[in-house]
Amino acid sequence: MRASLIQIAVDPDESVNTRRERAASLVVAQRGADLVVLPELWPVGAFAYTAFEDEAEPLHGPTHEVMAKAAAEAGVWLHAGSFVERAADGTLYNTTLVFTPEGERAAAYRKIHRFGFDRGEAVMMGAGDTLVTLALPQTTLGLATCYDLRFPEMFRGLVDAGAQTLVVAAGWPERRRAHWTLLAQARAVENQAYVLAVGSSGTHAGVPQAGHSIVVDPWGEVLAEAGADEEVLTVEFDPARVATTREQFPALKDRRLGLVPPSIPG
Repeated sequence: MRASLIQIAVDPDESVNTRRERAASLVVAQRGADLVVLPELWPVGAFAYTAFEDEAEPLHGPTHEVMAKAAAEAGVWLHAGSFVERAADGTLYNTTLVFTPEGERAAAYRKIHRFGFDRGEAVMMGAGDTLVTLALPQTTLGLATCYDLRFPEMFRGLVDAGAQTLVVAAGWPERRRAHWTLLAQARAVENQAYVLAVGSSGTHAGVPQAGHSIVVDPWGEVLAEAGADEEVLTVEFDPARVATTREQFPALKDRRLGLVPPSIPG
């Protein structure tokens, strides 16, 4: 399976419309890949909180339209990163879209864990409440977004739902880049799954981005890693290795917590 992770730069001097078209061109250029992945909130920037309200769009808005067309033109499965969705009731969500090679929307995931503690995304956006997996011909994806990476129980839930390849779209800051690499490898090892984690590059809202998109195999080995600048990281991997790893080292079968009902003191 061939995956291309587009580590796009989010430049505050570039308009959202211009970046949409540029992102679409980068997707189309990946014709021949099986899966293409974009970062979190790349249209506006993950830390550009003051722009969230103005740039929010409905699920079937401009980002959906442009990305659906790009997926069809490239003939690829497209994980279109995430954008600021405005739901019918006015609530904002950090929403991921995935499209088929025919340009049909195959999945949508609203980010469950919102970052910011008592500000930013945490107070401006609603929280998703549904784990999302998606079966591709070669593998089953489990969808996650940025801060989700810090919550291992979510990834175990995705694996329990059949995920073999965990895809993380992020706008991860440079100052915590060491955590990004560590957590990506940890999620791969503990779940015996591939992790495809793509971040953005550049600086927006005064926050330098980590870049360093990474692909990790089920043993925790780094198959490919990007640098800090905008680039397309392309890697070929064997989805069948997930099943082989789980057979050779069946740690998931030895789980106890979460599977056995807790005892109730008498």
